[in-house]
Formats: sequence, structure tokens, C-alpha cells
Amino acid sequence: MLADRIKVRLEPEGVTAKKMFGGITFLLQGNALANLYEDGLMVRVGPDGMDEALARPGNEQLVFRGKEQSGWVVLAEEALDDDVLDDWLKWAMEVTAELPPK
Repeated sequence: MLADRIKVRLEPEGVTAKKMFGGITFLLQGNALANLYEDGLMVRVGPDGMDEALARPGNEQLVFRGKEQSGWVVLAEEALDDDVLDDWLKWAMEVTAELPPK
């Protein structure tokens, strides 16, 4: 199960999981870094990372209520082998760690 794979990777880093936004949201110092929901896994890549993120296969920009969300992409679950998942989560952790704690 993808949620368990994510928890195993993030809990040792101080990330908590909470039911939010229609799925399971993973939080670092109170800031969302990823959310697992029925359409896939959305991850924070930061506004400056959008071009690089969208150049990678298996993702698209997050659209919420008809509006593109800068700094977030949605990953197709079937594209998330262990190495790919690790890479995206590492990126999300780095970007989120730069935010002030909530």
C-alpha cells in the first residue's frame, strides 16, 4: 500500500500523517509536503521547481477547483517504484523544510 511505503520513508524524518484534503496529508513542521488521495500522490516541488518537475514523466500540475496550483504536481501511483518515490519525497522534503514552521 502506497500510504505505508510513504510513512516508512517519512516518519523517521519527523513527518506526521493526518487525514486532510480528502486523503492522507504528510506534514513537516505543520506544512504539507505531500497528500495521498484517490487521484494519486500530490507533492510539493515549489514554484521554482515547476518546469523541472513537469519535464519528468508520470506527473502533471495539480489543478484544484479549476485552478492550476503552482508548486504542486500530481504523480500517477503506478509510476512510483521505490527509486522514483524516494526521489520525489526527497525533493518535497527539501522544499518544505525551507518553509517557516506553522
